[in-house]
Amino acid sequence: MATALLFPGQGSQYVGMGKDLVQNFPAAAETFARAEELLDFPLRSICFEGPEELLVQTRYTQPAIFVHSVAALRVLQDTGFEFHGVAGHSLGEYTALVAAGVLDFETALKLVAERGRQMQEAGQRNPGTMAAVLGLEPVEVERICLQARTDTEWVGPANYNAPGQIVISGSPGAVQRAAELAREAGAKRVVMLSVSGAFHSPLMAPAAERFAEILAEVKLSPARVPVYCNATSAPARDPQELRQALEKQLSSPVLWEPAMRRMLADGFDTFYEVGPGSVLLGLLRRIDREAKGVSAGRAEELRQLIEQMGKKPPGVSA
Repeated sequence: MATALLFPGQGSQYVGMGKDLVQNFPAAAETFARAEELLDFPLRSICFEGPEELLVQTRYTQPAIFVHSVAALRVLQDTGFEFHGVAGHSLGEYTALVAAGVLDFETALKLVAERGRQMQEAGQRNPGTMAAVLGLEPVEVERICLQARTDTEWVGPANYNAPGQIVISGSPGAVQRAAELAREAGAKRVVMLSVSGAFHSPLMAPAAERFAEILAEVKLSPARVPVYCNATSAPARDPQELRQALEKQLSSPVLWEPAMRRMLADGFDTFYEVGPGSVLLGLLRRIDREAKGVSAGRAEELRQLIEQMGKKPPGVSA
C-alpha cells in the first residue's frame, strides 16, 4: 500500500481554522507561534477570529492555509506517520515541498507570504477573475476560451481539477464571455469565483517574474519522496526540476487531475488531505471512486488517525 499526502490551496480557508489544532497539540501551537514571529500580521487572530473579509485577502489567505497544513503535518510526523509521495494544489505545493524535505518551514513561509503579496499586487495591476466550468470536456473549454479571447483580453484554463470541473482565468470581460459560451455549449453550471486576480494565467506574469528572482536565491534540497508537480503533473525529486516547476506554476495551469491519475497509476491507493477542508478529497472521488481518501486537518480527525496507528495522542498544549 502506497500512501500520499495532499495539501489544499486557496479556497479551503474558513474562520476558526487551526484553533482546535493549537488547543490540542503542542506541535501545532508551536507552528502557529513561530509563523507569527516571521509574519508582519497577527496570523492567529485572523485565522481563529476573522473577519472573513480579511481572511479571504490573498496575502493573508495563503500563509493561513500553509501554516494550518504544516501544523497538521507536524502532528502526524511526531507520531512517525509514513508516506511515500506528496502533491499540493497551487499554494499547497509549498506544503508538499516542506513535507518532502525540499524546503524548511521558515523559508517556505517567507516564500508563501511573498507569493501572496505578489499575486495580490499583480491582480491590482492586471485586474482579472476566475470561473469554474462544470460539465464540459477539457477540449470544449479550451475551444470556448480561444473564442472568447480578444487582442486585449485573455482567458484560458487555469485548473484542470477533475472530470467535468475546469476553472478558467483571465480578464473579466473575456471570462464573462467564456462563461456565456460555456452555458450555451451545455455546461451544467458556471460559477464565478471570488478571487483577487486571474491566477494561473499570463496576467500573473509580473508576479511570476518577480517571484522567480526571489526563488533563485533559495536553496532547495532533493526531495525525500516524489513531489507530483502542478505545472507538469509528473513526479520530481531533483531540486532543479522542482525549481522550474515552481517558476512556471504562477502563470501556468494547475494539472491536478493529470497529477492524481499519475499517482494512481504509480500505485498510490490511500490519500490523506492534510490541512483545512476536504476539497481535494472531493476531487479525488470524481477522478477515482475506488481511491481511499482521509481528511487530516482537524484535531478530532488527527486524534482518530493517531489512535488507529496505536499511538497515544499528544497532550493538550498550554
